[in-house]
Amino acid sequence: MGDLAKPPLSNEEALELCNQKPEETKDFIMQQTMYRIKDPRVSLPFYTGILGMKLLTKLDFPAMTFSLYFLGYEDNTPFELGTSSRTEWALSRKATIELTHNWGTEKDENFAYNNGNTDPKGFGHIGLMVPDVYKACERFEKLGVKFVKKPDDGKMKGIAFITDPDGYWIEILNNKVTTDIVAQCS
Repeated sequence: MGDLAKPPLSNEEALELCNQKPEETKDFIMQQTMYRIKDPRVSLPFYTGILGMKLLTKLDFPAMTFSLYFLGYEDNTPFELGTSSRTEWALSRKATIELTHNWGTEKDENFAYNNGNTDPKGFGHIGLMVPDVYKACERFEKLGVKFVKKPDDGKMKGIAFITDPDGYWIEILNNKVTTDIVAQCS
């Protein structure tokens, strides 16, 4: 992994490494983060009922035995699942979650995906911006959500980490509080 003791990039070096956005990429968007899920009957209620996301579209691939569920924070306009216009609309939304269900995994009680925070480490977490971390966490606690870190645990106060039904970490943060934490730790 190299020398972990090296100092971080300076602001100047970071800016230098991040070139101007090429004209050819002006219409690119960060559209989705994909999680593999064991059971949509468990994951969909978590992301919609607990985190407040909306189902944007659902796509089934019977020949390859998997389904995709796109979720995000969008309006609650009624729609019909499975239409090409709805699929096109959903795939044009920014910052969605794509839950991928490989059929049959829900029947294997020992089946689990690596969440990226256990060995071998890799992907870390997604983050949700909320108006009040403490109120959100009170609600999560009442709903039986599992915590990795509560807002007052550890050195970084005011942020939390919860897990979804598959063990993926979700950071719960507030932009003002997080800005203050960064200022204190810098």
